[in-house]
Order: sequence, then structure tokens, then C-alpha cells
Amino acid sequence: MLQQQDRIEGPRGSALEVFWVFLGLGLTSFGGPVAHLGYFRQAFVIRRQWLDEAAYADLVTLGQFLPGPASSQVGFAIGLSRAGWRGGLAAWCGFTLPSALLLFAFATFAASFHGIAATSAIHGLNLVAVAVVAQAVWGMARTLTPDVRRMAIAVAGALIVLFAAGAWGQVGAILFGGVAGIILCQKMFAPVAGRIGPCVSPAMGAVLLAVFAALLLGLPLAASRSHDLAVFEAFYRSGALVFGGGHVVLPLLHDAVVTPGWVSPESFLAGYGAAQAVPGPLFAVASYLGASLTLRPNGLWGAAVALAGIFLPGLLIMAGALPFWDRFRKGVQAQAVMRGVNAAVVGLLAAALYDPLWKHAVLNWTDLALAMAGFGLLILARLPSLLVVVTIVIAAMALGLST
Repeated sequence: MLQQQDRIEGPRGSALEVFWVFLGLGLTSFGGPVAHLGYFRQAFVIRRQWLDEAAYADLVTLGQFLPGPASSQVGFAIGLSRAGWRGGLAAWCGFTLPSALLLFAFATFAASFHGIAATSAIHGLNLVAVAVVAQAVWGMARTLTPDVRRMAIAVAGALIVLFAAGAWGQVGAILFGGVAGIILCQKMFAPVAGRIGPCVSPAMGAVLLAVFAALLLGLPLAASRSHDLAVFEAFYRSGALVFGGGHVVLPLLHDAVVTPGWVSPESFLAGYGAAQAVPGPLFAVASYLGASLTLRPNGLWGAAVALAGIFLPGLLIMAGALPFWDRFRKGVQAQAVMRGVNAAVVGLLAAALYDPLWKHAVLNWTDLALAMAGFGLLILARLPSLLVVVTIVIAAMALGLST
């Protein structure tokens, strides 16, 4: 039985209100997940006061703890608490559709690009991807591996990914991180305060978590029946296993679409680089990948299937976890597991920086110089991602035309 303070909160606004606010954020939120969370705090805690500081901090912590795109999950939870299930869907649509449509357009017209300038521009986007992921590894390592124990977990995680096959290496690295966290990180326990006002009942939360797990386990069995289901399963698996931020989806998506030959390595990296130039969630790159598949479903239907697949697990597990989060996050074992998993994720992303990014994008000393320049502009000059994308692509085109 729920205690008095745990009663389900009803909607306090309309889905249309939620949609318009999130549409504005989806059109203007550049800079990646961390920047998105800053925009959300300004919009919903300070400006509109839809929730207080403590509740927002708890939602952000939950988004970081769970697999999936943290900023999209936090936005979905805010919409859910504001206007019920319609509000959650409105929040997701408003925040995601602008970037998804832009990346779909890029996929649609990319095939018509020809000549040295177009080829050089695509290669420049590949080099941007190297710089952005290097920045992510740098920042995550400083935050998530601040001591020798977690550095060791990260190194071991990278080795597991590099020497194991495909998705098994990625899953193995995450499982290893969780076990290593229990062994090595329990003394790092930190008391937590605050509380999220639940908008989902425990019974409904349990159902949603069961659906999340059933799809994760059952879709691989159904994937052989049609290519549509195979594509949906590949993107669902990628979205369900992402811990530690949007950039970690890179190796999972590479294994899902490049390894089976659905998307070429060059096209994959070009889409990932283009995703840095649009606002909204990085997971919207699924729209580009789904539209670019060499087999059906592709085009608009492929983009829709890929988007639904990659976002659905994160939204299911966020809504399912809400009624249980306050109690679970205060446990010593839970915190230890996540410290270990987050450290392993740093290693997973570092491995992806080498393969496929570095191996496919950095082909000569000029490429190395451009990638390092992009990294320096992001880390030292702290330029916005969009400006770095434009700078590196123009430089790559100029070099290509001059040779």
C-alpha cells in the first residue's frame, strides 16, 4: 500500500502545452545531453516552476543511472508528471522530431552528393565524429574514473570490447563493470536526499519493466520473421544497453547496422558527424540510419522503425522505474554497481574511439591534424559543436579541392 506521500499525482497541465514548450527546446537545444539538462532546468525549474530543484536533481540522477538517452528520459518524465501519458508522448515528440526530420533529410539527399567537394565534406563529418567522441571520453574519464580502481575497470572494459566479438563484448564489459563495482566501489557510498513525486503506480511500473525485459529477450527470437522486426530489434537492443550518455550508443549502433552490412562504415560515420550539427537528442541519428539502410525498411518507414526502436526501451524503463527509484537509489549495492558500470562505459567508449572511428576516419597525417584541431576547439576553445562541425567540414573541403 502506498504511503500518504506516495500517492499518484494527477496531471497539472495539457499535452499541447507540454508539446509547444518541448518543441521550442527541440529546435534550439544544441550541445549534447549535458547542455540539454541545463536547458531543461532553466525552462522547468527556474522559469515555469513545474518541479522544484530537488525533484529535478532526482530525475537527472535517475536518467544517468538507467540505460537510454538521459536528456530524452528526463524530458519524458517531466511531460509525464505534467500532463500524464499524453504529456510524456508530447514531450518526446516535441524534443525529438526536429532533429529526426533534419537527419532524415540529410540521409535523403546525401546520396545525391557527388564530386570531390561532397566526398571531402562527408570525410570531414567523419573527422568531427572522432573529435566529439574524444571529447566525450576525456570528459567522462575525468568524472567517472577519478581513482585507480575505476581507471582499472575502464581499461579492462576497453580490452573486453576490443578482443570480444560484437555486442557480446559490449554486454560483457557492462556486466564486468557491475561485478567489479560491487567488489571495489562499496566504500564510495554517498547518502542521497530528495524525492521524485511519482506519477506512475508501482503496479504499472512493474508492468512497464516487464515489457522492457520481454522485448529485450523476445525480439531476437522474432527478428528472423521479417526484416522490419530485425531492424526494430537491432535499434531496440542498442537503446536498451546504453549506459553513460548518448555517445556510448556509437559502438552499439555500429554493431547493429554496419556489421551486418546494412549501412556502410563511411555513411555511418557521416551520419554520426552530422548529428553533432543539429539540436536535440543524439539518439535521433537513428532516423538517418534507418533511412539509409540498404535493404527495406528504409526511407521514411525505416527512419520511423529505427526511431521507435532506439527510444522505446529508455522511455519504458524510465516510466517503470519512477515509483521504485527513491528506495532503490539509496542502497549501497546499487550505487556500487553503477560506479563500476559507469567506469566500464568509459572503457567501452574509448575502444569505440579506436575502432571504428579512428580506423575508418583518420587515414593520414592531414586527417590527424584536422581531428586534433576539432578536439582542441571543443576542449580548449570550448566552441559550440555546431561551429566545430562547420569549421572542420570547410577545412576538409578546402584540402580536398586543393589536392
